[in-house]
Amino acid sequence: MKTRYPEFKDLHFAQVADEMLAFWDKEKIFEKSIALRENHTPFTFYEGPPSANGTPGIHHVMARTVKDIFCRFKTLQGYQVKRKGGWDTHGLPVELQVEKELGITKDDIGKKISIEDYNRKCRETVMKYKDQWDDLTRKMGYWVDLEHPYVTYNNGYIETLWWILKQFYQKGLLYKGFTIQPYSPSDGTGLSSHELNQPGCYKDVKDTSIVAQFKVINDTKSAFLFPGAKGDTMILAWTTTPWTLPSNTALVVGAHIRYVQVNTYNPYTFKPVSVVLARVLMEKYFPAKNKELALADYKPGDKQIPFEVVQEFEGSKLVGIRYEQLMPYVPVPYDVDKAFQVVSGDFVTTEDGTGVVHSSPTFGADDFRVARQYGIPPLTLRDEAGNEVPTVDKKGKFVSVIGKRLQEGVSRYKIKTHKPLGEDDFYVKNYTDEDESHPDYKNTDVIISIVLKEENKAFKVEKYEHTYPHSWRTDKPVLYYPLDAWFIRTTAIKDRMVELNKTINWKPESTGTGRFGNWLENLVDWNLSRSRYWGTPLPIWRTKDGKEEICIGSLEELKSEIDKARQAGQPNTSVNFNKPDFDLHRPFVDEIVLVSPKGQPMYREPDLIDVWFDSGAMPYAQWGLDIDKLKAGDAQPFNSGWTGAFPADYIAEGVDQTRGWFFTLHAIASLLFDSVAFKNVISNGLVLDKDGNKMSKRKGNVVNPFETLQKFGPDVVRWYMMENAPPWDNLKFDAEGLVETQRRFFGTLMNTYSFFALYANIDGYERNEHQPVDPSKLSTLDRWIISKLQTLIEEVTAAYQDYEPTRVARAIQAFVIDHLSNWYIRLNRKRFWQPSATGSSAALGDDKLAAYETLHECLVVVSQLMSPIAPFYAEFLYRNLTGSIRANSKATQSPLRHESVHHTDLVKAQPSRKEPSLELSMDYAQRICSLVHSIRKNSRIKVRTPLQKVLLPVLDEAFAQHVRVAEGIIKSEVNVKSIEYIDDASGLLVRKVKPNFAKLGKQYGPRMKEVAAVINTMTKEQINTLDKSGKLALGGFDLAIDDVIISSEDIPGWAVASEGGLTVALDITITEELRQEGVARDFVNRIQNLRKDRGLEVLDKIVIQVQRQTGRTESLEQFRDYISTETQAQTLSIQDEVKGGVEVDMDDFVLLVNMEAVS
Repeated sequence: MKTRYPEFKDLHFAQVADEMLAFWDKEKIFEKSIALRENHTPFTFYEGPPSANGTPGIHHVMARTVKDIFCRFKTLQGYQVKRKGGWDTHGLPVELQVEKELGITKDDIGKKISIEDYNRKCRETVMKYKDQWDDLTRKMGYWVDLEHPYVTYNNGYIETLWWILKQFYQKGLLYKGFTIQPYSPSDGTGLSSHELNQPGCYKDVKDTSIVAQFKVINDTKSAFLFPGAKGDTMILAWTTTPWTLPSNTALVVGAHIRYVQVNTYNPYTFKPVSVVLARVLMEKYFPAKNKELALADYKPGDKQIPFEVVQEFEGSKLVGIRYEQLMPYVPVPYDVDKAFQVVSGDFVTTEDGTGVVHSSPTFGADDFRVARQYGIPPLTLRDEAGNEVPTVDKKGKFVSVIGKRLQEGVSRYKIKTHKPLGEDDFYVKNYTDEDESHPDYKNTDVIISIVLKEENKAFKVEKYEHTYPHSWRTDKPVLYYPLDAWFIRTTAIKDRMVELNKTINWKPESTGTGRFGNWLENLVDWNLSRSRYWGTPLPIWRTKDGKEEICIGSLEELKSEIDKARQAGQPNTSVNFNKPDFDLHRPFVDEIVLVSPKGQPMYREPDLIDVWFDSGAMPYAQWGLDIDKLKAGDAQPFNSGWTGAFPADYIAEGVDQTRGWFFTLHAIASLLFDSVAFKNVISNGLVLDKDGNKMSKRKGNVVNPFETLQKFGPDVVRWYMMENAPPWDNLKFDAEGLVETQRRFFGTLMNTYSFFALYANIDGYERNEHQPVDPSKLSTLDRWIISKLQTLIEEVTAAYQDYEPTRVARAIQAFVIDHLSNWYIRLNRKRFWQPSATGSSAALGDDKLAAYETLHECLVVVSQLMSPIAPFYAEFLYRNLTGSIRANSKATQSPLRHESVHHTDLVKAQPSRKEPSLELSMDYAQRICSLVHSIRKNSRIKVRTPLQKVLLPVLDEAFAQHVRVAEGIIKSEVNVKSIEYIDDASGLLVRKVKPNFAKLGKQYGPRMKEVAAVINTMTKEQINTLDKSGKLALGGFDLAIDDVIISSEDIPGWAVASEGGLTVALDITITEELRQEGVARDFVNRIQNLRKDRGLEVLDKIVIQVQRQTGRTESLEQFRDYISTETQAQTLSIQDEVKGGVEVDMDDFVLLVNMEAVS
């Protein structure tokens, strides 16, 4: 017997992947997939560059599967899909890792280690795990060009970034400003707003909040607050950042907010005070139940504190009032007369706090803005160089002069701390990883609050839960800090960016309109500056007075400016563009001194640029600049590869990139070319553990991607990830789900192929692409599965086109399991069982040829449709199905000529082969069979026991006609002798209806009882109308079929089941004749199991001997021919005594059977 189709036992899916990967490598299958589509329409995909200084995780398998799928699909459609790999090599992740490895901090760079050596170490470290990334990429079947990747630290890449920045500079979109910006002391640099809005950056924290008492100075402006006051007059202001109070220089109120003055007692010092706060917030501090208490009756320590309202007024009346400095540790350096006064601001609300905002202009964007508006000075100091600096340094620590005053407070008020605190130990957040579990641990906020309590300057101190920004890399709190920084004026084209975003196909749509769209609507200018060492240098040189500057846009321009500088006396001796190791990074670029038009030396601005700009510029920088195009003034001066590669047709990354890579791509493209950077995007969700928790090494719930791929095989992992849930939903990764996917889908598909291969090899079947079976020779089941196949092709193609991989996987899986395996093959087994006489296709009859050809076509099409998601197994299946005819297919250039499924042309549905009416008939048949099987199960009657009749109420004549088409299939499948069609007038079935309260409760709420009463009055005719049409107007309600539950009463001797508008009644009476036939069928099943246990081949003949048992073996004699045919038995004899037999359990009795193979 010639084996045309390989057969397998104990298949391991990881081994399949290894073998297919070796085939791809040897035959250059990926490279050919691009070459074969030369001159075809391009489909452009952008790879979001990972950083190889960290190891890949299981979530990267998810992300890269989503990327890979649609590139493979578009290749099948005939597009040429080039996809260039890339590496993100700059930025904080690399620097922080190097600092950790070297045991240094940012402050040590340039002291303990030179910038040159530090950056050299960064360059080495950034590719530390590149081999692991490449290995994962290959093993999971992600096709991307790893041989020619773009690398963001290369000079050519950096030069292109400079060119882009030069375009922005020339358009007036790049500027230097001094503002309050997010700053990370743990990272040692400012952050952009999109970095601050990465998922997880805003964390829920419990901070110490304080309502501070600001003592009003009695003068002409404030005089109205003193006549009725009892005690000092105080304005109450609330803050969740007590550490900013030493820097307070203003209080902000709402001009139109109503405020009250209240006489009461301080709850900590028990002193009388007269406080001012917003009227609507009174209840928060002064419970109504205390209103009747008399101030005179108060005793220090009383829990219930009395109060009385003195007066009410608008906030505008408070504007201009002056107050005493709350914490007079440092004097205001200038404009003292404007400090410590009340001003108005439009950002003041009464949602929380007191309706008064304490303002520290150095530590808040709103504070900074309102201070500039009113000329309020900040509270700052001068450093050794005479520069104005805030009271908190860039390490997040109070300057020593304030630290000393806090140290004095700790001593004066005997505050217990976890360790002795010096003047340089007062960090505003826990940046030094102090032990917060220590019973005496107190952070700076708590210490300040205690000091203010003791000094009668705190009205209320409590823990307050709120969100607070943290570094996206170190998880340490971020400060808002005054910084000199370079900005990209993204707000200048905000409306255009919003407009362009609406043309992008976002998956899910809610991300584009919600998270991303809302972000654009509230856009601020992009803070480009980073105070670090390893990254793309900002290409701007300035004179020391800042009056002259130049933005360099290319190496040619830099060379030209250096030549000018040399002629003007700046030697720049360290610069040699011809050296192989010439580097545009720091410190080399910092050593270049240029000369301004007025002859002044210009030094490079020390900032690096935001690493997200690096990756967002990859559509252009991956190609580099073409010198000739630059000289010619080309608006798109990029090297070959650029043409036709912008914008991207498709990108995909995690949801964390929505305000990262997705934003920077969109912003740069909008600013540079007034274009989108990508047309379609999938924003995939997180991969969580099976309980829905984030994976982390600390929790011990991290899944090793390499071990998972090796255990289950990459196809199983990829399929599970796509079929389980849409990729934009979070995936709860569970190994049990992989086991189920492997068993249920891949196991079923492999069994289907194995079934085909076994019998096709026995019969010598070989597919002939040029002489297909005459369609008229196809059976009803053949025509049905071919029709279902066309529907599948349409559904899957549409789902791929719509970037819906879950719909794809589920449609293919349902076809394979429910239709191809559980229906077509199971009902067709006998067509395959009968071997041909000669073992060649020529000797097969039309019916058997039709069966083989139909099954072969279904499997080949499935292999192609599934190939984007499960590329290795699809390749394996395709090659096994087509390998034997490859030479002939190549010679005739037929569709199966390709050596790889990934080189084939996507199959298209053929409308002429679709039979919707037949599909509906078979759908009815499947549903009827399901109902009958449910009755058998409930009645505990085995399917092998034949039953006499099924009663089928006729919905309409069209329904009856559809069912008659598949009547023979139904009878065979559920093992009944006949089907009788009855109408509503027969009276055999009594139908009942009851309200579906679960549905009605949600829909009708308080009217549920009313509609339920109407349903309970329905007549038989109304029930039938609702069942047939799916709707019914009754008693003022428009009822739908799912508003009710329709059931049927059992008929004596019958059992009834209903679902989805179908009802069947099964005659469950088992006559002696039916019982005898059931025994024969059971016996066939037991013999087949014996054959399997003994390892017999399908064609092996046997003889069977059974020891006689009165009343039990008669059925075997009666159905001898049937049993012999089904089991390949040459003889079946019933004997009085059988020697050497085995006991065969027939459930109700045991038979002694001897079965032997015949040579």
